[in-house]
Amino acid sequence: MSIINLSAQQLRQAANLKDQIAALEKRLAVLIGTSAKAAAPKAAQSVKKKGGMSAAGKARIAAAQKLRWAKVKAAKTAPKAVKPVKPARRKMSADAKAKIAAAAKARWAKVKAEKAAKK
Repeated sequence: MSIINLSAQQLRQAANLKDQIAALEKRLAVLIGTSAKAAAPKAAQSVKKKGGMSAAGKARIAAAQKLRWAKVKAAKTAPKAVKPVKPARRKMSADAKAKIAAAAKARWAKVKAEKAAKK
C-alpha cells in the first residue's frame, strides 16, 4: 500500500509507531551501553561521503586535455590547403567605358529635358 493512499488517521498512527520505535532504540542503547547513533541502523544514518578524485585520475584527465590542445594547435600551424585561384576579372576596354558613359549622359540629359519641359 502506498503512503499516498493512507488516510490522515493511518498517517498519524504510522508517525506514532515510528516515534515509539525510536524511543525503544534509545532505551536499548542505554541498556547495552552504546550511543543512540551507534544503535541506529546504518541505512538510517546518512553518512556523507566526501566526493573527490584521486591524484591519478586528475593526472589522466590533465594529460588527455593537453593532448587535445596539442592537436588543435598543431592543426592551426599546419600549412593550409592551397585555395583555388580565382580567374582574373575581365577588364573593360576604353571604348566600352566610353559607350557606357555616353549612354548614361544621354539618359540624364533626357530626364533633365523632361523636367525643364514640365516647368
